[in-house]
Amino acid sequence: MENATNFLNIKDVSTAFKINGHFYDAISHVNLQVHHDEILAIVGESGCGKSTLATTIMGLHDPAETQISGEIDFEGTDLLKLSDDQYNDYRGAKIGMIFQDPLSALNPLKRIEDQISEVMDYHSDLSKEEKHAQVLKLLDEVGIVNPQRTAHQFPHELSGGMRQRVIIAIAIACKPDLIIADEPTTALDVTIQAQILDVLRAIQKENHAGIILITHDLGVVAETADRVAVMYAGQIVEQGTAAQIFNTPEHPYTRSLLRSMPQRDNENDDLYVIQGNVPSLQKMPQTGDRFAPRIPWVPASAHEEHPTMHEVSPGHEVRCTCYQNFQFPDQVQKGSVTE
Repeated sequence: MENATNFLNIKDVSTAFKINGHFYDAISHVNLQVHHDEILAIVGESGCGKSTLATTIMGLHDPAETQISGEIDFEGTDLLKLSDDQYNDYRGAKIGMIFQDPLSALNPLKRIEDQISEVMDYHSDLSKEEKHAQVLKLLDEVGIVNPQRTAHQFPHELSGGMRQRVIIAIAIACKPDLIIADEPTTALDVTIQAQILDVLRAIQKENHAGIILITHDLGVVAETADRVAVMYAGQIVEQGTAAQIFNTPEHPYTRSLLRSMPQRDNENDDLYVIQGNVPSLQKMPQTGDRFAPRIPWVPASAHEEHPTMHEVSPGHEVRCTCYQNFQFPDQVQKGSVTE
C-alpha cells in the first residue's frame, strides 16, 4: 500500500496461560504490523490463537494467570509496559474492540444509550445532551433504522444483527485509530454479514483507522482484507497482501484452508478435509513445523527444526521450508501416474 505507515508494531510477542501450575504458550513470537487505512485479516481455525492475540493487544489478561513477553508498539508507546490505569486511557479512546459475542458483551440490565455513553463518560467531557446526540448519530452511522427507539431498548429486545451494530457503535464512539473486530459476522446470516462488513469499511474510510479483522471465514477475508496473516497453533505461518495469499498461497496450512473452501469450478462435490486437529496448549510441539503432524506424507527432511519466516516475494512471507515442494496426496499420485 502506498504511503502506508505502521502505527501498530507487534514484535516477538508471546502469551502463555497458566494450566495446573505451568505456563503454556497460546501465541508464540508473533510479529505483525498494522497501517492506517487498511484492514489486516488474521485467519485460522478455532484454537489457533487469534482471539488471544486480540486480547493481548487490548491488555485484557489477568497478570497472575498470564505471562506476556515482547513489545506492542502503538504510536510510539509500548502497551505492554503500561499500568492498568494507563491502559484505560487507550482502551475505547484509541483502540476499540468489537467482541465476538454481542449478547454476552452487552450488559443485559442497561439500556443501549447508557452502554454507548459509558465510553464517552470516561474519555470525553461532553454534556448529557451532547452525549445523547452522539449516541443517536453513532446508531445511525452503523445502520440502525430507528436510533431514538433503539437507544432506549435493552439488548434482549434487539436482533443479533442489531446487537452487533451496537457493539460496533461502542467500539467507534471515540473514533479510535485501531479497531479490533473479533469474528464480527459469526452467527449472522449472509445478508446481515454483508451489511456489517460495509459498516466496517465505511468507518475505516471515514476515520482513516486501521482494522484487525479476526475470522475463520475466508470468504469474508477475500471481500474485505487488504493484507492477510494466517495463524496456526499460535504462530504466524504466512502473511502477505490478500491477492498474494489467495492467488499464490505457499504454506501447506494456507493451501489446505483454501482447498477446503467450496470451489465453483470443482466438479467434485467432496470438500477437502484437513487431517487431525490443532494441538492443545500442553501438547504444542516446541520444534519443527507445528502443522507437520497433519501432513504426514511430507518427509521430515522437508521441515526446518526451528522454522523461520522466509520472504518469497516483496511483502509475502512464509514459515518453514516445507512449502517449497509441497503437494497434496492426490497431486503426488497424479505425478506418479504421469511419470
